[in-house]
Amino acid sequence: MRQARLRSPRRHLARVREIARLMTHRILEGNVGQVVKGLRQTVTKRNLSGSKAKILLSVAAYFHRNRDRMRYNDYLATGLPIASGSVDGACKNVIKDRMERSGMRWTQSMAEAVVKLRALYLSGDFNTYWDLHIREDQQRLYPPGRWAVVVK
Repeated sequence: MRQARLRSPRRHLARVREIARLMTHRILEGNVGQVVKGLRQTVTKRNLSGSKAKILLSVAAYFHRNRDRMRYNDYLATGLPIASGSVDGACKNVIKDRMERSGMRWTQSMAEAVVKLRALYLSGDFNTYWDLHIREDQQRLYPPGRWAVVVK
């Protein structure tokens, strides 16, 4: 009798994938709260306990804690990437390729300075930044009103 109630593993896996797909779409549409509510209701309605309940509730808690950062619909609408591949690629290009050359050793402050300059250079904003840097340095070293040109 109990055996008749068991689902085939293939059908069960297909159902789990479908539920995951639906949750993903809801999250991408900006409905993180619905997903959190659904996960919590699943635990309650199915009377889950033990590791299954713990996993679903921890996922729901994670989504709830990070819901302000999970505004994927807004990010996509403005053309921002939501996958980590482009970020990982940028990190490799901007940071790793420059910082991990043979024999190089960096303090944290120097590494951060080099990374900032490299990002400015690769973004095409280095010349604008450098002009600003020179102007601000001149202001700091020679504040207006404290120095005057002496005519002989």
